[in-house]
Amino acid sequence: MGLLLTTFLLSIASALIPVINVEVYLGGVGALGNAGAFGLAVVASAGQLVGKIVWYEVARRGMHSGWAQKKLDKPRTRAAYERWEARLSGRPVYGGIVTFLAASVGIPPLLVIAVVAGALRMPMWVFVPTVFVGRAIRFYLVIVGVELLFH
Repeated sequence: MGLLLTTFLLSIASALIPVINVEVYLGGVGALGNAGAFGLAVVASAGQLVGKIVWYEVARRGMHSGWAQKKLDKPRTRAAYERWEARLSGRPVYGGIVTFLAASVGIPPLLVIAVVAGALRMPMWVFVPTVFVGRAIRFYLVIVGVELLFH
């Protein structure tokens, strides 16, 4: 139980603070062997989801702030925002694919996509499952991959 709670809390911290790397932690746990890769991947994915929802909500609620509007006054920032808005607006499948790739492969970075998804008000019914499943797959492969190397 302690391992699962630690994994969950570290995963939340990792989602919120980019310098904390949950993959390194999961690799270390996997190197110890018999970690229960599926359960750990699910718990780590749930923790990451909690943290990414925080970023999503900060962006969603902050888009009308003076700071955000000031940033959007810059032509380059406005153009990038409008490009992403045009790509994702009314296209939940496309948004889901991009979010799933960010969650599973890491390209583009999930933190960036969480912020963009919030700013563009991607539906939660798209954001939540794609982040959860993508991260669970990624984390499972990390744990199992390291277990295979060491055992």
